[in-house]
Amino acid sequence: MTDRHLVDVHILLVRDGDVLLSRRRSADEFDGLWHLPAGKLESGESATVAAAREAEEEIGVVIDPAELRLIHTVHVTSSGREARLGLFFHAQRWMGEPVNREPDKSYGLQWFSLDALPEETLIRYSAAGIRGFTTGTPYRELGWAK
Repeated sequence: MTDRHLVDVHILLVRDGDVLLSRRRSADEFDGLWHLPAGKLESGESATVAAAREAEEEIGVVIDPAELRLIHTVHVTSSGREARLGLFFHAQRWMGEPVNREPDKSYGLQWFSLDALPEETLIRYSAAGIRGFTTGTPYRELGWAK
């Protein structure tokens, strides 16, 4: 069996110093935790097209893929999960007001100040991408043996 790495795309909508987070609804240990709108890259689509698609599917905003700027990459692994490469994009512009379009996957959306994130309930993966955005750090590894 060939090991594979999933590719996730994450979207940072930032408005007046606040970032939009979604409160995850799931049957795993991440239920109730905050994370960025995100999803998996599908076969045949570019990363920016995937990020724009996920933004529209999850939060109802329209983003031109050309308005997405790659701001951070995370290579992550953890016990019992496939390794993944997370690409974090900052949306320079978008159309529409974010709404929870996937209530089966999210309890709701909320804006948080970049200076006052819900650290205790923020998924570590998302936190790494947000830190990459605020510090200008382009890459991080999580869960790999040193």
